[in-house]
Amino acid sequence: MATKILLTLYRDEVAPRFDLASEVLLVIVDADNREVRRQELVLAHANADELCDLILDREVDVLITGGMEEEHYHYLRWKRLTVLDGVAGLAEEALARFLRGELESGDILFPRGQHA
Repeated sequence: MATKILLTLYRDEVAPRFDLASEVLLVIVDADNREVRRQELVLAHANADELCDLILDREVDVLITGGMEEEHYHYLRWKRLTVLDGVAGLAEEALARFLRGELESGDILFPRGQHA
């Protein structure tokens, strides 16, 4: 059975805030967690309610994002999504860790001691 994973994006990182994401990455993996398809979508404008609608329209199973309002978190959980929020770091690293079963809400994926 395929799993649909959506990551909110800011450049090549997980977007720091769900409600400000203007891009998303939708990845479909098979039962063995092998990537079947990926699609980057640019949203018309950042809006949490419209993003929730997109997530439900695309029948997403897992959401990986940065911080989000409690209202949207509980709504998506009520709709039976797995929500991993508070994630910070490169989107590809977050996806890889999720596929290995190693990603948790609140994970900071930037190397320690790295300064901008």
